[in-house]
Amino acid sequence: MNIILMLLPAIAWGILPLAVSEIKGKPINQIFGTAVGTLLVSIVVFIVTKPNISLISFILAALAGGFWIIGQLGQYTAYRSIGVSQTMPISTGLQLIGTSLIGVLIFGEWASFNAKIFGVIGIVLLIIGVTLTGRKDNGTKSSNQTGTLVMLILTTIGFLIYNSIPRAMTASGLAIFLPESVGMVVAVLLYIIFTRQPQVLREKASWQSLLAGFIFSIAAITYILSVRDNGVNSAFVVSQLSVVLSTIGGMVFLHETKSRHELILTIIGLILIVGGAIITTLF
Repeated sequence: MNIILMLLPAIAWGILPLAVSEIKGKPINQIFGTAVGTLLVSIVVFIVTKPNISLISFILAALAGGFWIIGQLGQYTAYRSIGVSQTMPISTGLQLIGTSLIGVLIFGEWASFNAKIFGVIGIVLLIIGVTLTGRKDNGTKSSNQTGTLVMLILTTIGFLIYNSIPRAMTASGLAIFLPESVGMVVAVLLYIIFTRQPQVLREKASWQSLLAGFIFSIAAITYILSVRDNGVNSAFVVSQLSVVLSTIGGMVFLHETKSRHELILTIIGLILIVGGAIITTLF
């Protein structure tokens, strides 16, 4: 059972980009459906588990959920621009680099000399991996690639804040799942209001995207349970295999093409990203 719990987050998070990309609609449709779907599941989880959470923790968790929307909207936008198979390695690598640096600078991780050495090695591997997976041959470069990469870097800040806030809270796990999803929905609705897109609420693609929320919820819940049963290091490292699944899935199921040279660089980059994640987490 423990092995299944470790693998389910990787499988669900790996499938999520593929499912979202198959839904016809704009990123705003997809992020709305994801947020609402997650909220529906979190309500059921809250009713079943009845966790205790303070008002302050609820607000902080909701704030984290709001920042998650920024990061996820950036990902969904990039899927349309440069494809899943290029977006996921870059986005995952950026998150791992940022999370590691935040852990060192703010939470005092890598306290020992050896931890610092291995940590730096891990970050270097991540940077090289991201660079390789982001490389395109001159003949296949798209005109909007640079802008999309800049957008991914900026929106990754949302993911980093989403991952950092719970680390400073006393409440964690399933207790913060509902408030996070509340924050997600509130953030999406505010985005819809400020961008004047009320039609999103009645478009078919928005409600089809509930499936993405259900898939995300499966990943989030099983990851929380895996952390409980397997420890945070093992659970986190195995969950990063999702980037391999989504990248390969993008090429196989979404028919995203790469030249032979790009494919080799992507495979090497994926190995370095997973290796960097293992080093920065376990040492």
